[in-house]
Amino acid sequence: MSIAILFGTLALLLLIGLPVGFALIASSLATVLYLGLPPIVVALQTAAGANAASLIAIPLFIFAGEMMMRGGISERLIAFASSLVGHLRGGLGQVNVLASLFFGGVSGSAIADVSAIGGTMIPQMVKRGFDRDFAVNVSITAALVALLVPPSHNLILYSASAGGSISIADLFAAGIIPALLMTLVVMFTGWAIARRRGYATEAFPGMKEIFVRLVAALPGLLLVALIFIGIRAGVFTAVESAAIAVFYAILVTGLVYRRLTWQHFQETCMGAVRTTGLILFVIGAAASFGWLLAYMQVPSAAVEALTAVADNKHMILIMLVVLLLALGTFMDLAPLIIICTPIFLPVAKAFGVDPVHFGVILILNAGIGLITPPVGSVLFVGTAIGKISVTQALRTIWPFYLAALTVSLIVVFVPQLSLWLPSLLKH
Repeated sequence: MSIAILFGTLALLLLIGLPVGFALIASSLATVLYLGLPPIVVALQTAAGANAASLIAIPLFIFAGEMMMRGGISERLIAFASSLVGHLRGGLGQVNVLASLFFGGVSGSAIADVSAIGGTMIPQMVKRGFDRDFAVNVSITAALVALLVPPSHNLILYSASAGGSISIADLFAAGIIPALLMTLVVMFTGWAIARRRGYATEAFPGMKEIFVRLVAALPGLLLVALIFIGIRAGVFTAVESAAIAVFYAILVTGLVYRRLTWQHFQETCMGAVRTTGLILFVIGAAASFGWLLAYMQVPSAAVEALTAVADNKHMILIMLVVLLLALGTFMDLAPLIIICTPIFLPVAKAFGVDPVHFGVILILNAGIGLITPPVGSVLFVGTAIGKISVTQALRTIWPFYLAALTVSLIVVFVPQLSLWLPSLLKH
Protein backbone atom coordinates (compact mmCIF):
# COMPACT_ATOMS: atom_id res chain seq x y z
CA MET A 1 0.00 0.00 0.00
CA SER A 2 2.85 2.41 0.82
CA ILE A 3 4.31 1.91 -2.68
CA ALA A 4 0.92 2.68 -4.21
CA ILE A 5 0.70 5.88 -2.14
CA LEU A 6 4.20 6.96 -3.17
CA PHE A 7 3.75 6.45 -6.91
CA GLY A 8 0.02 7.28 -6.98
CA THR A 9 0.52 10.64 -5.26
CA LEU A 10 3.43 11.47 -7.57
CA ALA A 11 1.43 10.60 -10.71
CA LEU A 12 -1.60 12.57 -9.54
CA LEU A 13 0.42 15.69 -8.70
CA LEU A 14 2.26 15.57 -12.01
CA LEU A 15 -1.02 15.20 -13.89
CA ILE A 16 -2.47 18.33 -12.28
CA GLY A 17 0.64 20.28 -13.28
CA LEU A 18 2.60 20.60 -10.02
CA PRO A 19 6.34 21.12 -10.66
CA VAL A 20 8.34 17.90 -10.45
CA GLY A 21 10.40 18.91 -7.40
CA PHE A 22 7.35 19.78 -5.30
CA ALA A 23 5.53 16.64 -6.49
CA LEU A 24 8.44 14.45 -5.38
CA ILE A 25 8.59 16.05 -1.93
CA ALA A 26 4.81 15.92 -1.47
CA SER A 27 4.58 12.25 -2.45
CA SER A 28 7.51 11.43 -0.17
CA LEU A 29 5.86 13.27 2.73
CA ALA A 30 2.54 11.52 2.18
CA THR A 31 4.26 8.12 2.23
CA VAL A 32 6.34 8.95 5.30
CA LEU A 33 3.19 9.96 7.19
CA TYR A 34 1.45 6.73 6.13
CA LEU A 35 4.42 4.68 7.35
CA GLY A 36 4.41 6.48 10.69
CA LEU A 37 7.91 7.88 10.23
CA PRO A 38 8.83 11.39 11.46
CA PRO A 39 8.25 13.99 8.69
CA ILE A 40 11.69 15.46 9.36
CA VAL A 41 13.06 12.46 7.43
CA VAL A 42 11.97 14.07 4.16
CA ALA A 43 13.77 17.32 4.98
CA LEU A 44 16.93 15.51 6.08
CA GLN A 45 17.07 13.29 2.99
CA THR A 46 16.35 16.25 0.69
CA ALA A 47 19.22 18.23 2.22
CA ALA A 48 21.55 15.23 2.14
CA GLY A 49 20.71 14.49 -1.49
CA ALA A 50 21.77 17.96 -2.65
CA ASN A 51 24.84 17.96 -0.38
CA ALA A 52 26.95 15.29 -2.11
CA ALA A 53 30.49 16.46 -2.84
CA SER A 54 30.43 15.06 -6.38
CA LEU A 55 27.51 17.36 -7.25
CA ILE A 56 29.74 20.43 -6.88
CA ALA A 57 30.86 19.76 -10.46
CA ILE A 58 27.36 20.40 -11.81
CA PRO A 59 26.98 24.13 -10.94
CA LEU A 60 30.58 24.74 -12.01
CA PHE A 61 30.07 23.12 -15.42
CA ILE A 62 26.79 25.01 -15.80
CA PHE A 63 28.57 28.28 -15.06
CA ALA A 64 31.35 27.46 -17.55
CA GLY A 65 28.73 26.60 -20.20
CA GLU A 66 26.84 29.85 -19.58
CA MET A 67 30.11 31.78 -19.83
CA MET A 68 31.10 30.17 -23.13
CA MET A 69 27.60 30.61 -24.54
CA ARG A 70 27.60 34.35 -23.86
CA GLY A 71 31.28 34.79 -24.66
CA GLY A 72 31.11 34.10 -28.40
CA ILE A 73 31.87 30.39 -28.49
CA SER A 74 28.55 29.37 -30.08
CA GLU A 75 29.01 31.75 -33.05
CA ARG A 76 32.52 30.44 -33.73
CA LEU A 77 31.45 26.81 -33.43
CA ILE A 78 28.60 27.41 -35.89
CA ALA A 79 30.98 29.14 -38.31
CA PHE A 80 33.43 26.23 -38.11
CA ALA A 81 30.68 23.64 -38.56
CA SER A 82 29.35 25.61 -41.53
CA SER A 83 32.72 25.48 -43.26
CA LEU A 84 32.83 21.68 -42.82
CA VAL A 85 29.33 20.56 -43.82
CA GLY A 86 27.49 23.65 -45.07
CA HIS A 87 27.95 22.56 -48.69
CA LEU A 88 25.99 19.31 -48.17
CA ARG A 89 22.32 19.01 -49.10
CA GLY A 90 20.27 20.96 -46.56
CA GLY A 91 23.51 22.65 -45.53
CA LEU A 92 22.33 24.69 -42.56
CA GLY A 93 20.58 21.62 -41.14
CA GLN A 94 23.89 19.74 -41.25
CA VAL A 95 25.62 22.74 -39.67
CA ASN A 96 23.02 22.69 -36.91
CA VAL A 97 23.77 19.05 -36.03
CA LEU A 98 27.55 19.38 -36.08
CA ALA A 99 27.46 22.60 -34.08
CA SER A 100 25.34 20.81 -31.47
CA LEU A 101 28.05 18.16 -31.16
CA PHE A 102 30.72 20.81 -30.66
CA PHE A 103 28.69 22.92 -28.25
CA GLY A 104 27.39 19.89 -26.35
CA GLY A 105 30.87 19.30 -25.01
CA VAL A 106 30.82 22.80 -23.53
CA SER A 107 27.26 22.97 -22.15
CA GLY A 108 26.50 19.35 -21.25
CA SER A 109 22.82 20.23 -21.46
CA ALA A 110 20.29 19.56 -24.21
CA ILE A 111 18.20 22.59 -23.24
CA ALA A 112 21.25 24.87 -23.25
CA ASP A 113 22.23 23.42 -26.60
CA VAL A 114 18.87 23.99 -28.29
CA SER A 115 18.69 27.47 -26.74
CA ALA A 116 22.17 28.50 -27.92
CA ILE A 117 22.51 26.68 -31.24
CA GLY A 118 18.80 26.50 -32.07
CA GLY A 119 18.30 30.11 -31.07
CA THR A 120 20.89 31.10 -33.65
CA MET A 121 20.30 28.48 -36.36
CA ILE A 122 16.49 28.16 -36.50
CA PRO A 123 15.88 31.82 -37.52
CA GLN A 124 18.75 31.61 -40.06
CA MET A 125 17.35 28.40 -41.56
CA VAL A 126 13.87 29.88 -41.88
CA LYS A 127 15.32 33.02 -43.47
CA ARG A 128 17.13 30.93 -46.09
CA GLY A 129 14.06 28.98 -47.17
CA PHE A 130 13.93 25.98 -44.82
CA ASP A 131 10.53 25.00 -43.43
CA ARG A 132 10.05 25.85 -39.77
CA ASP A 133 9.16 22.29 -38.80
CA PHE A 134 12.39 20.96 -40.34
CA ALA A 135 14.49 23.63 -38.61
CA VAL A 136 12.91 22.86 -35.24
CA ASN A 137 13.02 19.07 -35.55
CA VAL A 138 16.66 18.90 -36.60
CA SER A 139 17.62 21.29 -33.79
CA ILE A 140 15.87 19.48 -30.96
CA THR A 141 17.01 16.01 -32.07
CA ALA A 142 20.62 17.13 -32.46
CA ALA A 143 20.46 18.57 -28.94
CA LEU A 144 20.28 15.01 -27.54
CA VAL A 145 23.95 14.63 -28.45
CA ALA A 146 24.81 17.07 -25.64
CA LEU A 147 23.62 14.54 -23.07
CA LEU A 148 26.48 12.15 -23.88
CA VAL A 149 29.40 14.41 -24.80
CA PRO A 150 31.87 15.21 -21.99
CA PRO A 151 31.45 17.05 -19.66
CA SER A 152 27.77 16.06 -19.49
CA HIS A 153 26.53 16.76 -15.97
CA ASN A 154 23.88 14.07 -16.55
CA LEU A 155 26.64 11.45 -16.50
CA ILE A 156 27.94 12.94 -13.25
CA LEU A 157 24.42 12.79 -11.83
CA TYR A 158 24.11 9.14 -12.84
CA SER A 159 27.38 8.32 -11.06
CA ALA A 160 26.20 10.12 -7.92
CA SER A 161 22.82 8.35 -8.06
CA ALA A 162 24.65 5.02 -8.21
CA GLY A 163 26.42 5.86 -4.96
CA GLY A 164 29.54 7.28 -6.57
CA SER A 165 30.82 3.78 -7.37
CA ILE A 166 30.95 4.31 -11.15
CA SER A 167 33.95 6.12 -12.62
CA ILE A 168 33.01 9.50 -14.13
CA ALA A 169 36.05 9.22 -16.42
CA ASP A 170 34.71 5.91 -17.76
CA LEU A 171 31.25 7.41 -18.27
CA PHE A 172 32.71 10.38 -20.14
CA ALA A 173 34.62 8.01 -22.43
CA ALA A 174 31.60 5.73 -22.86
CA GLY A 175 29.41 8.53 -24.18
CA ILE A 176 31.72 9.64 -26.99
CA ILE A 177 31.12 6.96 -29.63
CA PRO A 178 27.30 6.83 -29.11
CA ALA A 179 27.29 10.64 -29.37
CA LEU A 180 29.20 10.50 -32.66
CA LEU A 181 26.85 7.79 -33.93
CA MET A 182 23.82 9.91 -33.02
CA THR A 183 25.40 12.86 -34.84
CA LEU A 184 25.95 10.86 -38.04
CA VAL A 185 22.48 9.27 -38.03
CA VAL A 186 20.70 12.61 -37.44
CA MET A 187 22.82 14.25 -40.17
CA PHE A 188 21.90 11.48 -42.61
CA THR A 189 18.22 11.81 -41.69
CA GLY A 190 18.38 15.57 -42.21
CA TRP A 191 20.15 15.06 -45.56
CA ALA A 192 17.46 12.61 -46.74
CA ILE A 193 14.61 14.96 -45.80
CA ALA A 194 16.40 17.96 -47.31
CA ARG A 195 16.91 16.06 -50.56
CA ARG A 196 13.24 15.06 -50.69
CA ARG A 197 12.10 18.64 -50.05
CA GLY A 198 14.62 20.13 -52.46
CA TYR A 199 16.46 22.41 -50.03
CA ALA A 200 19.42 24.38 -51.34
CA THR A 201 23.09 23.88 -50.47
CA GLU A 202 25.70 26.42 -49.39
CA ALA A 203 28.88 27.13 -51.35
CA PHE A 204 32.03 25.31 -50.17
CA PRO A 205 34.25 27.99 -48.57
CA GLY A 206 37.59 26.30 -49.31
CA MET A 207 40.27 24.72 -47.12
CA LYS A 208 41.80 28.07 -46.17
CA GLU A 209 38.52 29.30 -44.70
CA ILE A 210 38.07 26.00 -42.84
CA PHE A 211 41.49 26.47 -41.24
CA VAL A 212 40.74 30.08 -40.29
CA ARG A 213 37.46 29.12 -38.65
CA LEU A 214 39.07 26.17 -36.89
CA VAL A 215 41.66 28.46 -35.33
CA ALA A 216 38.89 30.81 -34.19
CA ALA A 217 36.89 27.96 -32.62
CA LEU A 218 39.89 26.05 -31.22
CA PRO A 219 40.00 27.70 -27.75
CA GLY A 220 36.43 26.59 -27.10
CA LEU A 221 36.98 23.08 -28.49
CA LEU A 222 40.10 22.64 -26.35
CA LEU A 223 38.01 22.92 -23.21
CA VAL A 224 36.49 19.49 -23.86
CA ALA A 225 39.92 17.95 -24.48
CA LEU A 226 41.31 19.60 -21.34
CA ILE A 227 38.54 18.21 -19.16
CA PHE A 228 38.43 14.72 -20.68
CA ILE A 229 42.18 14.11 -20.86
CA GLY A 230 42.76 15.61 -17.40
CA ILE A 231 40.20 13.35 -15.72
CA ARG A 232 41.19 10.30 -17.75
CA ALA A 233 44.88 10.75 -16.95
CA GLY A 234 44.14 11.21 -13.26
CA VAL A 235 45.54 14.74 -13.18
CA PHE A 236 42.40 16.05 -11.50
CA THR A 237 38.97 14.88 -10.35
CA ALA A 238 35.64 15.72 -11.97
CA VAL A 239 35.02 18.49 -9.44
CA GLU A 240 38.51 19.93 -9.95
CA SER A 241 38.04 19.77 -13.73
CA ALA A 242 34.81 21.76 -13.37
CA ALA A 243 36.65 24.48 -11.44
CA ILE A 244 39.35 24.51 -14.13
CA ALA A 245 36.63 24.76 -16.79
CA VAL A 246 35.27 27.92 -15.11
CA PHE A 247 38.73 29.48 -14.96
CA TYR A 248 39.42 28.51 -18.58
CA ALA A 249 36.04 29.87 -19.74
CA ILE A 250 36.71 33.23 -18.08
CA LEU A 251 40.20 33.30 -19.59
CA VAL A 252 39.01 32.49 -23.13
CA THR A 253 35.98 34.79 -23.18
CA GLY A 254 37.82 37.62 -21.43
CA LEU A 255 41.28 37.57 -23.03
CA VAL A 256 40.99 35.56 -26.26
CA TYR A 257 37.50 36.41 -27.55
CA ARG A 258 37.29 39.71 -25.60
CA ARG A 259 33.53 39.35 -25.18
CA LEU A 260 33.38 39.25 -21.38
CA THR A 261 31.80 42.50 -20.26
CA TRP A 262 30.51 43.19 -16.75
CA GLN A 263 26.96 42.84 -18.05
CA HIS A 264 27.75 39.45 -19.60
CA PHE A 265 29.34 38.34 -16.34
CA GLN A 266 26.24 39.33 -14.38
CA GLU A 267 23.96 37.58 -16.87
CA THR A 268 26.15 34.48 -16.69
CA CYS A 269 26.01 34.42 -12.89
CA MET A 270 22.23 34.88 -12.84
CA GLY A 271 21.67 32.24 -15.52
CA ALA A 272 23.92 29.74 -13.74
CA VAL A 273 22.27 30.42 -10.37
CA ARG A 274 18.76 29.91 -11.77
CA THR A 275 19.68 26.68 -13.53
CA THR A 276 21.70 25.35 -10.58
CA GLY A 277 18.96 26.18 -8.08
CA LEU A 278 16.38 24.36 -10.15
CA ILE A 279 18.56 21.29 -10.71
CA LEU A 280 19.75 20.97 -7.10
CA PHE A 281 16.22 21.39 -5.74
CA VAL A 282 14.99 18.59 -8.00
CA ILE A 283 18.03 16.46 -7.05
CA GLY A 284 17.32 16.94 -3.35
CA ALA A 285 13.61 16.22 -3.78
CA ALA A 286 14.35 13.10 -5.81
CA ALA A 287 16.85 11.95 -3.15
CA SER A 288 14.12 11.76 -0.49
CA PHE A 289 11.97 9.86 -2.99
CA GLY A 290 14.89 7.51 -3.72
CA TRP A 291 15.51 6.95 -0.01
CA LEU A 292 11.92 5.81 0.40
CA LEU A 293 12.31 3.44 -2.55
CA ALA A 294 15.27 1.84 -0.83
CA TYR A 295 13.46 1.81 2.56
CA MET A 296 10.51 -0.04 1.01
CA GLN A 297 12.89 -2.37 -0.89
CA VAL A 298 11.47 -1.40 -4.28
CA PRO A 299 14.74 -2.18 -6.19
CA SER A 300 14.79 -5.80 -5.00
CA ALA A 301 11.08 -6.12 -5.75
CA ALA A 302 11.71 -4.75 -9.25
CA VAL A 303 14.47 -7.33 -9.80
CA GLU A 304 12.14 -10.15 -8.74
CA ALA A 305 9.23 -8.87 -10.84
CA LEU A 306 11.27 -8.43 -14.02
CA THR A 307 13.07 -11.74 -13.50
CA ALA A 308 9.69 -13.44 -13.34
CA VAL A 309 8.71 -12.23 -16.83
CA ALA A 310 12.10 -12.31 -18.60
CA ASP A 311 15.03 -14.66 -18.42
CA ASN A 312 17.76 -13.05 -20.56
CA LYS A 313 19.71 -9.81 -20.64
CA HIS A 314 18.42 -8.50 -23.94
CA MET A 315 14.77 -8.95 -23.00
CA ILE A 316 15.36 -7.13 -19.71
CA LEU A 317 17.11 -4.27 -21.50
CA ILE A 318 14.26 -3.88 -23.98
CA MET A 319 11.78 -3.74 -21.11
CA LEU A 320 13.88 -1.12 -19.33
CA VAL A 321 14.18 0.92 -22.53
CA VAL A 322 10.39 0.91 -22.97
CA LEU A 323 9.94 1.98 -19.34
CA LEU A 324 12.48 4.79 -19.71
CA LEU A 325 10.85 6.04 -22.91
CA ALA A 326 7.45 6.01 -21.21
CA LEU A 327 8.68 7.72 -18.03
CA GLY A 328 10.54 10.31 -20.09
CA THR A 329 7.27 11.50 -21.61
CA PHE A 330 6.16 13.08 -18.31
CA MET A 331 9.30 13.45 -16.18
CA ASP A 332 12.34 15.67 -16.69
CA LEU A 333 15.79 14.13 -17.04
CA ALA A 334 17.42 14.96 -13.68
CA PRO A 335 14.71 13.45 -11.43
CA LEU A 336 14.34 10.54 -13.84
CA ILE A 337 18.04 9.68 -13.51
CA ILE A 338 17.96 9.95 -9.72
CA ILE A 339 14.78 7.90 -9.30
CA CYS A 340 15.42 5.23 -11.94
CA THR A 341 19.10 4.57 -11.25
CA PRO A 342 18.62 2.90 -7.83
CA ILE A 343 15.67 0.88 -9.19
CA PHE A 344 16.88 -0.15 -12.64
CA LEU A 345 20.65 -0.42 -12.11
CA PRO A 346 20.36 -3.43 -9.72
CA VAL A 347 18.12 -5.12 -12.29
CA ALA A 348 20.64 -4.50 -15.07
CA LYS A 349 23.57 -5.67 -12.94
CA ALA A 350 21.68 -8.82 -11.94
CA PHE A 351 21.60 -9.76 -15.62
CA GLY A 352 25.27 -8.96 -16.24
CA VAL A 353 24.93 -5.51 -17.81
CA ASP A 354 27.96 -3.30 -17.21
CA PRO A 355 27.00 -0.24 -15.09
CA VAL A 356 28.88 2.08 -17.46
CA HIS A 357 27.01 0.67 -20.46
CA PHE A 358 23.70 0.95 -18.63
CA GLY A 359 24.43 4.58 -17.79
CA VAL A 360 24.64 5.43 -21.48
CA ILE A 361 21.45 3.45 -22.17
CA LEU A 362 19.58 5.20 -19.36
CA ILE A 363 20.57 8.73 -20.29
CA LEU A 364 20.07 8.25 -24.03
CA ASN A 365 16.58 6.76 -23.71
CA ALA A 366 15.47 9.07 -20.92
CA GLY A 367 16.80 11.92 -23.07
CA ILE A 368 14.57 10.92 -25.97
CA GLY A 369 11.72 11.81 -23.61
CA LEU A 370 12.93 15.42 -23.81
CA ILE A 371 11.64 15.57 -27.39
CA THR A 372 8.44 13.69 -26.55
CA PRO A 373 5.21 15.31 -25.30
CA PRO A 374 3.62 16.08 -22.89
CA VAL A 375 6.64 17.20 -20.82
CA GLY A 376 9.29 17.31 -23.54
CA SER A 377 11.21 20.36 -22.38
CA VAL A 378 13.57 20.44 -25.38
CA LEU A 379 10.59 20.06 -27.74
CA PHE A 380 8.83 23.03 -26.11
CA VAL A 381 11.94 25.23 -26.19
CA GLY A 382 12.58 24.38 -29.85
CA THR A 383 9.00 25.07 -30.96
CA ALA A 384 8.98 28.33 -29.01
CA ILE A 385 12.16 29.45 -30.79
CA GLY A 386 10.80 28.30 -34.15
CA LYS A 387 7.42 29.95 -33.51
CA ILE A 388 5.39 26.88 -34.42
CA SER A 389 3.00 24.73 -32.39
CA VAL A 390 4.02 21.42 -30.87
CA THR A 391 1.43 19.74 -33.11
CA GLN A 392 3.11 21.13 -36.24
CA ALA A 393 6.49 19.79 -35.12
CA LEU A 394 5.10 16.36 -34.22
CA ARG A 395 3.55 15.86 -37.67
CA THR A 396 7.00 15.62 -39.29
CA ILE A 397 9.36 14.69 -36.45
CA TRP A 398 8.92 10.92 -36.86
CA PRO A 399 12.01 10.35 -39.12
CA PHE A 400 14.21 12.03 -36.50
CA TYR A 401 12.48 10.15 -33.72
CA LEU A 402 13.08 6.86 -35.54
CA ALA A 403 16.71 7.86 -36.02
CA ALA A 404 17.13 8.43 -32.27
CA LEU A 405 15.42 5.12 -31.45
CA THR A 406 17.63 3.31 -33.95
CA VAL A 407 20.75 4.66 -32.27
CA SER A 408 19.30 3.67 -28.90
CA LEU A 409 18.76 0.06 -29.99
CA ILE A 410 22.24 -0.14 -31.52
CA VAL A 411 23.75 1.09 -28.25
CA VAL A 412 21.68 -1.46 -26.30
CA PHE A 413 22.64 -4.47 -28.41
CA VAL A 414 26.25 -3.49 -29.16
CA PRO A 415 27.72 -2.74 -25.72
CA GLN A 416 31.22 -2.35 -27.12
CA LEU A 417 30.17 0.98 -28.63
CA SER A 418 30.06 2.25 -25.05
CA LEU A 419 32.72 0.05 -23.43
CA TRP A 420 35.49 -0.10 -26.03
CA LEU A 421 36.90 3.38 -25.47
CA PRO A 422 36.91 3.20 -21.63
CA SER A 423 38.68 -0.17 -21.78
CA LEU A 424 41.16 1.13 -24.36
CA LEU A 425 42.07 4.17 -22.27
CA LYS A 426 42.69 2.07 -19.17
CA HIS A 427 45.64 0.35 -20.83
